[in-house]
Amino acid sequence: MATKIRLQRRGRKGYAFYSIVVADARAPRDGKFIEKVGTYNPNTNPSTVDLNFDRALYWVEVGAQPTDTVRSILRHEGVYMMKHLRGGIKKGAFDEAEAQKKFDVWKDAKVKGDENVRAKDAKAKKDAYEKNLKAEKAVNEAIAKKVAEKKAAEAAAKAEAEAAAEAPAEETPAEA
Repeated sequence: MATKIRLQRRGRKGYAFYSIVVADARAPRDGKFIEKVGTYNPNTNPSTVDLNFDRALYWVEVGAQPTDTVRSILRHEGVYMMKHLRGGIKKGAFDEAEAQKKFDVWKDAKVKGDENVRAKDAKAKKDAYEKNLKAEKAVNEAIAKKVAEKKAAEAAAKAEAEAAAEAPAEETPAEA
């Protein structure tokens, strides 16, 4: 039986959530499957993958063919790296402890790279927020200055009107 590792769509309309399953190649996309090996949520930033690493590695080693998307997920999680290292163990290039050490170094570098990208995105987002806040404060200060000038002009006009109203009233008794 030809087996495939593929995504099985779940979730609601417009908010896809996928299960990573091993299924017979002839089975429909959301139909019967042999085993569920993980989940994939593309709606989060970055995408969230919850994978049973050992079972995924087992199925890749016994010949299950992943779809393109699942292959990229498995590469990102390190399944193909471990498969490569296990091939080196079988050939006698190194022992299992050294292979695990190489995998851990690779995984740490991958995690650090992902953290750096997240930190860079967070910093860019924070900088953009601060820039927008500064621009908004400048606009608000300009508006406040215009309002203050307008109120001062209105107050001056009112004072002139009151002064003009008082001046003829004082002159009228003197004329009489």
